[in-house]
Amino acid sequence: MIGQTISHYKILDKLGEGGMGVVYKAEDLNLKRLVALKFLPARTGDDPLRFLQEARAVANLNHPNICSVHSVEEVDEHQFIDMELVDGVTLRDAVPIESIDEVLSYAAQIASALNEAHSKQIVHRDVKAENIMIDAKRRIKVMDFGVAKLKGELRMTHTSATIGTVGYMAPEQIHGGEADPRSDIFSFGILLFEMLTGKRPFRGEHESAMMYSILHEDPLPVDTYREHVPVKIQQIIGKTLEKEPARRYQSFSDVLDDLQAVSADGVDVKPKHENSIVVLPFENMSSDKENEYFSDGLTEEIITDLSRVQSMRVISRTSAMKFKSTDKDVVTISRELNVHYVLEGSVRKSGNAVRITAQLIDALTDGHIWAEKYSGTLEDIFDIQENVSRAIVDALKVNLSPEEDERIARREIPNVHAYECYLKARRHILLYTADGLEHAYKLLRNGLKLVGDNVLLYAGISYVYWQFVKAGIRSDKEYLDIAERYAEKIFAIDPESHHGYRLMGLINAVRGNPSATVRNLKRALAVDPNDPDTVGWLGLLYGFYGKGEAGLPLTKRLQKIDPLTPTTQFNMAFHYWFEGQFQSAAEAARRGYEMHEGQHPAFGFFYGYLLACQDRFEEAYPVLDFVAQEASEDFFRSISSFLKHALQKNRGRALQSVTNELNRTAKNDLQYSAHMAECYSLIGEKDKAIKWLTNAVNKGFINHPFLASIDPFFKNLRGGERFNRLMQDVKRKWETFET
Repeated sequence: MIGQTISHYKILDKLGEGGMGVVYKAEDLNLKRLVALKFLPARTGDDPLRFLQEARAVANLNHPNICSVHSVEEVDEHQFIDMELVDGVTLRDAVPIESIDEVLSYAAQIASALNEAHSKQIVHRDVKAENIMIDAKRRIKVMDFGVAKLKGELRMTHTSATIGTVGYMAPEQIHGGEADPRSDIFSFGILLFEMLTGKRPFRGEHESAMMYSILHEDPLPVDTYREHVPVKIQQIIGKTLEKEPARRYQSFSDVLDDLQAVSADGVDVKPKHENSIVVLPFENMSSDKENEYFSDGLTEEIITDLSRVQSMRVISRTSAMKFKSTDKDVVTISRELNVHYVLEGSVRKSGNAVRITAQLIDALTDGHIWAEKYSGTLEDIFDIQENVSRAIVDALKVNLSPEEDERIARREIPNVHAYECYLKARRHILLYTADGLEHAYKLLRNGLKLVGDNVLLYAGISYVYWQFVKAGIRSDKEYLDIAERYAEKIFAIDPESHHGYRLMGLINAVRGNPSATVRNLKRALAVDPNDPDTVGWLGLLYGFYGKGEAGLPLTKRLQKIDPLTPTTQFNMAFHYWFEGQFQSAAEAARRGYEMHEGQHPAFGFFYGYLLACQDRFEEAYPVLDFVAQEASEDFFRSISSFLKHALQKNRGRALQSVTNELNRTAKNDLQYSAHMAECYSLIGEKDKAIKWLTNAVNKGFINHPFLASIDPFFKNLRGGERFNRLMQDVKRKWETFET
């Protein structure tokens, strides 16, 4: 057939042949793209049904690690599937794989793809190395759903290719029973074993011997063929290869959780407790409850000091504050946070006098390492704070570098009254309201009157102006310009301030300059690698820029240092969203939404949106309704209403939801510009959809794989000339973007 033209496809080359058909490389002459065409073999009478079954099964799947189906065609008695052409090699050609990191990466991608298939009630039933492709960018593509959902059917003929299939079958399949997701998990375990060793865990030179081994023999240990495979990975393999389905992993979601618990060097992360600590909120023992800001401030400053020590993992302020007034014991808290040490204490402030107690606890033994009392005046507070931090460092036998020693000794705001202004301002900034931001600005200005030029106070003011724009309270370009002027004041004092670099990164993100955003945030991270704000923002923005592989390690780091905040959960939800793993994204968003008790409208909107991505409309609509009714900001009320009515294809009600405030605020944000485009796409307003999508791209949303093929709400736009032109521009920006 090579050289022939069938319909609008020109056959270029033969790619392979198997029991389920012959695959050719072809050019789609209409769309000017290369595709793979899978032709049905003519010899098997029941194959047309199976052939259509494969096409229908895969057409319902939308995942970056699953080979996508474009269409099913029939021309002159030729029946074939038009599929994505994957430029790469099969997993069979790649095994064994030397790097543990690479094995874990491939395993996670395969598990994620099959998890998505199972969420759509599709069981692959033929998971094997020949059906897994690795493309030129080292991404996995799961292929050949040719026996998906064909109940009770086993492909066991006496061809050489079949031995490979039998070699991956779960015991229940060999017995002739119904295969379910756990059968794919068994096959996955064999794949994982092969990636590590290049061998199969079960023995047999012919079909019946292989079947006997799977049914009756224990799998060979991994270390039969390869030394130094981490115990955790061996445990994962063992659990996937249990002969009884009830004793295996019950879902790929569970498999993914355990894979993610293995660190990049193949060592189990969870037992690591060395030099990890949480500073619990110091209890305010003062008669005046208004002094709460002071005890919280002391907590924050000790956390800041310890975070400057590279060899320590310190739980961030926002997660630590979750345990304020808790009745949980320190052992329970340490388990929740996976830390070894806990610092707790109290503060009594009366007028100018201050009394502080602190104790460091080894949570693994519930033993006290040291306890101390400190007394003095407000003017002594910085010395007391430093003494507590150094006592912890000494107790944990941490050797400080000269730079770390200098940082702990540094006084960010040398005047205690100016410091009080800063602490109070922080509480108001975190309200994310116009009144809160304005009050914070006044407090920070009062602090400047007391101490003059100061990095932390300037950073606070710059952040206030940036937040006015980011939160949609003000849309004036002037606010970003003012934020930048304060960042410049920071650099005039300290040319290497991580505060200044982080602010410039955030300012450039709103302006739509991805390169400057990443450059500044990376410099901020180089100065302070444990700052959760910088870690979180850079990890999140990498996703919008289509560089999830660079963002995921940061998102995982955020989970370690700030595990109990909604923001951390939503960062993970964004990662899954960009990968097309909508079920996992919604689950992460649900956790974040519940952490915030449904009170943050941005989290509520995104959770409802992710439910809608899976067509879970009965669950999505109540969440969106709640935000539309309860949010104090017009923006979130309007966009939640717009999305719901657009999903319902109620064009009139959808357009009524679009307010001037919604337009003005969304225009400044790359994410919400994309959501506006999605809503207009859903109701058939293609001109406005393209306009908003163009704005999202201009603001920096250049994740080409997501926009071009993953986003479920751009179906009305795909294939159109303007959309294709825009995607060409996005692809160019994405491919040339440097991380």
